[in-house]
Amino acid sequence: MSSDEDTSMRNVTTTELADLTALEALALFERGELSPVELTRDCLARIERHNPVVNAFCHVDGEGALAAARASEARWRRHDPMGPLDGVPSTIKDLTLTVGMPTRKGSTTTSADGPWTSDAPFTARMREAGAVLLGKTTTPEFGWKGVTDNPLYGITRNPWNPELTAGGSSGGAGAAAALNLGMLHQGSDAGGSIRIPCAFTGTFGIKPTFGWIPQWPASAMTTLSHLGPMTRTAADSALMLSVIAQPDARDGYAGPDCPLDWLVAAPRRLDGMRIAYSRDLGYVSVAPDILRAVEAAVERLRALGAEVIDVDPGFDSPKVSFDTLWHAGASRLLDGLSDAQIEALDPGLRAIAEHGKTLSLTDYLVAREQRAALVARMAEFHREFDLLVTPTMPLSAFAAGHEVPPGSDYVDWVDWTPFSYPFNLTQQPAASLPCGLDDNGLPVGLHLVGPRYRDDRVMAVARLLETQLPRLVPPLAMA
Repeated sequence: MSSDEDTSMRNVTTTELADLTALEALALFERGELSPVELTRDCLARIERHNPVVNAFCHVDGEGALAAARASEARWRRHDPMGPLDGVPSTIKDLTLTVGMPTRKGSTTTSADGPWTSDAPFTARMREAGAVLLGKTTTPEFGWKGVTDNPLYGITRNPWNPELTAGGSSGGAGAAAALNLGMLHQGSDAGGSIRIPCAFTGTFGIKPTFGWIPQWPASAMTTLSHLGPMTRTAADSALMLSVIAQPDARDGYAGPDCPLDWLVAAPRRLDGMRIAYSRDLGYVSVAPDILRAVEAAVERLRALGAEVIDVDPGFDSPKVSFDTLWHAGASRLLDGLSDAQIEALDPGLRAIAEHGKTLSLTDYLVAREQRAALVARMAEFHREFDLLVTPTMPLSAFAAGHEVPPGSDYVDWVDWTPFSYPFNLTQQPAASLPCGLDDNGLPVGLHLVGPRYRDDRVMAVARLLETQLPRLVPPLAMA
């Protein structure tokens, strides 16, 4: 772990267990002041208390987690941890294969019988590093939308207000991270599915440069889909990235090996960094209280020495091209399903998948050409600017169980996520950092976007800035 982390801790109480970061827990394990068994039991007890309210978990493996924690405890007693995450309670999203746990993808069309005999690369790297896997977190059916509810497991709710959505598609991971039901959580993001729930739940998450986190089996959304960490702090996400950004031969879309040192010390200043700030990309309507919180964070960037220039990146909304690629990917989900299974799908998913079947090859190729133009535009933009900063979301969390805010003019979830999906098209690293609260006391996210392969810039700014901002704790965590 990084030498600049503060690992000094008081005697650990039950309250403090609920507030530990992964880095703090590892320091306590190393000093013999905390057992992974004690920490895992605390997490499982809080899952039992909170999950009936928020539905963050669709599967909890208490027996397996405690067995892994006992093995970790024995290794720490021998001063022989098996890896950098040894004993840290963690979760996997219900789209990702996990040995011994069901991967139902939130769908009644998937088998309940298994056998669950394969680990996806993400799961395998977490196990190899010693993580204690608590269970699987909820997702919308096949991860298709920006909120989390599905026909199999129901609605996932926000720890800040259970009447509201936790976002999606990694909504279960976002809710779990906000309540610290485990310290390290896997998300996936093909249009904002890490950053949306992080913004809504007051947590940190990053969609790394495409190809650095191996993914197998391939997502239906192919090269739009990124895997990444969701945690309460950027420092914990850096720790997680140091484990998961490893090559795996099963990933047919893999990029170059990642050369970054994720655990390098955070900078003390941002002098010499040139940051573009766009409050609306030139075409987005953003709630005034969201902008106030975001612009206060932008002023902190200036105070830390960065040169911040108000400028838009210079592209029009890419929604049509994104929808074409998204719907085409969704159409693949219908292959092999019976008429009865198709009828059982989430109606919104069924609608876009059926629309995807009507798209022509020309439609698809035009969308690919438009995507390439956007990639070129952002590459040119980043020749002048080290980072682009925007709001993560133009609005706050809204009523749970709805794809769009009730009474709004939005047609679908892509309409209210205009800051996230463009950067899936470009495959750039993009993170959401909690930067304050709106007028209703709900979290606001700051969106940090870097050039491809410069995730280090995103993480450096996030790790420094989070030291200047209060950690957000949802009311449910204190109940």
